[in-house]
Amino acid sequence: MSNLFIVAAPSGCGKTSLVKALIEKTKNLCVSVSHTTRAARSGEVHGENYFFVSKNEFDEINNNNGFIESACVFDNHYGSAKQTVKDLLTQNQDVILEIDWQGARQVEKFFSGIISIFIIPPSIEALRERLTDRGQDNPTIIERRMKDAVSEMQHYDEFDYLVVNDDFDIALNELSTIIHSQRLNIEQQSIKHQDLLKALIG
Repeated sequence: MSNLFIVAAPSGCGKTSLVKALIEKTKNLCVSVSHTTRAARSGEVHGENYFFVSKNEFDEINNNNGFIESACVFDNHYGSAKQTVKDLLTQNQDVILEIDWQGARQVEKFFSGIISIFIIPPSIEALRERLTDRGQDNPTIIERRMKDAVSEMQHYDEFDYLVVNDDFDIALNELSTIIHSQRLNIEQQSIKHQDLLKALIG
């Protein structure tokens, strides 16, 4: 029985780096690769970081109800393909969706039993510093991202878990704990060890 996790965070909170490290240290855990209309950044690979598509290609999938969630962020479109997620879940993989709070609401209409995690920075000052230091955006865009971050963080209480990314290793350990605790719940363990349980108690 596979799990579907949602990991959301404002831009600059380190979500992508945390999820990448989590995948590397956790067996049978993967990220569902989203589609986007934005241009690939340096080092990004089609089909690995995103499926980079044109606006027309994106609209075609969307018009055929092919996305379980989609959003327009900073004038670019993003979407999680329904078939991609279903295929991964049937391969005995736990799946992570890296989406925002609005996407989380949409996904809950398609899948039940989702485990959602929201990541926040240790302070507003730390978030601004991270956005500035990564050197990807001009001051106008940074201010826009800061404003949007405050708006996004107001929805933290719609999620199951809250992780503060102050110390990277601590935040990573907390994410790992959430994943493994879910795998140890009674429903998961009853299915995994049904033969043992039958032998023990008849």
